[in-house]
Amino acid sequence: MAQKKGGGSTRNGRDSQPKMLGVKAFGGELISAGSIIVRQRGTRFHPGTNVGLGKDHTLFALVDGHVKFAVKGEMNKSTVSVVPA
Repeated sequence: MAQKKGGGSTRNGRDSQPKMLGVKAFGGELISAGSIIVRQRGTRFHPGTNVGLGKDHTLFALVDGHVKFAVKGEMNKSTVSVVPA
């Protein structure tokens, strides 16, 4: 008979909390100033006109308006803009 319980479970029990990343406001959607558009790690989407970039690369609206996604430049970067309503 084993004198100790199985030790496998002591290596478990660590799991990080979900970070809720992704696009929060889609193209054509009407949003208000300060609303979060995209939560991301790194700049998958780059800020366009009327869009600010937070220190954790979150994109947010600077004015009220409609969200517009586009691909611009030689590098084909995905940009997000807000067209004032």
